[in-house]
Amino acid sequence: MKKIIKLITSAILCVSLTACSLPFLGSSDTKSGIVIAGGNTSERQILSEIQKQLIQHYMPKAKVSVINNLGSTTLIVQTFMRGICNVSAGMYTGTSLTGELGMEPETNPQKAMELVKNGYKDKFNMKWYDSYGFSNTYAFMVKREFAEKNNIKTLSDLKALAPKLRAGVDTSWMRRQGDGYEAFKQTYGYDFAKVYPMEIGLVYDAVNNGEMDLVLGYSTDGRINSYDLVLLEDDLHVFPPYDCSTVASYDLLNKHPELDDVFGKLEGKIDSSTMQKLNRMSDEQLIEPATVAKNFLEENNYFEEVSK
Repeated sequence: MKKIIKLITSAILCVSLTACSLPFLGSSDTKSGIVIAGGNTSERQILSEIQKQLIQHYMPKAKVSVINNLGSTTLIVQTFMRGICNVSAGMYTGTSLTGELGMEPETNPQKAMELVKNGYKDKFNMKWYDSYGFSNTYAFMVKREFAEKNNIKTLSDLKALAPKLRAGVDTSWMRRQGDGYEAFKQTYGYDFAKVYPMEIGLVYDAVNNGEMDLVLGYSTDGRINSYDLVLLEDDLHVFPPYDCSTVASYDLLNKHPELDDVFGKLEGKIDSSTMQKLNRMSDEQLIEPATVAKNFLEENNYFEEVSK
């Protein structure tokens, strides 16, 4: 019931946002406080809580709040432009590069990071920080039994088997430009026997239940661990990197330069396996993102520097 209410609430808020009125956000105070733009995914909500609690730990006098249920990166950028938020705890290089920055896809992670850093500074007056240490990209995955039986580790390894396989994929991926279905076929030189467009949240159960031989999901989803799925390496790099980072407005950083050090404490500290576990706690164990974040920070001593 908790998850159903959360989904309904998220849907209602997203409808309000896409009308561009943003009425429920009008009371946020970025002039005197730090307002973090969350999202409608567990991952973005967990990261927002991690940043909120980390800021409160190192800057106890700061006024910090989170606005969740923003349904897209575009909406998050709109909150910055309207002065509603001044921090986003979860932004992804591949999404922003081809989205609000309007650039071509870039498969080199370092180059993609450089492009979004420069693009966000020039276009939005925002600072894009180095990655937390994980990339939430599209990834094909199979059951471990299938991978071991067929000695499959990469997408290229699938070529001989592909004509007999059923693949469940994200519906929007079928028509994506640059890293979608057509680009995949051109890059790898094969297709599957059947390709079934599906809601992204359903693909994990589909492969786990044997309804699909492989599926396209997100690389940090908690169900990868739960179902003991194996991610296949994108060895020909059809999928651009989606390295995750914090973004903050330079107006905020000029007011609170100490935030630079706070945000920097998490750079390179959360790998894909860790993010999968945190997502699983929220999505499957139904632990609130704030509690997941609190436990993570306490386990890591709030990333306090060890005295020499």
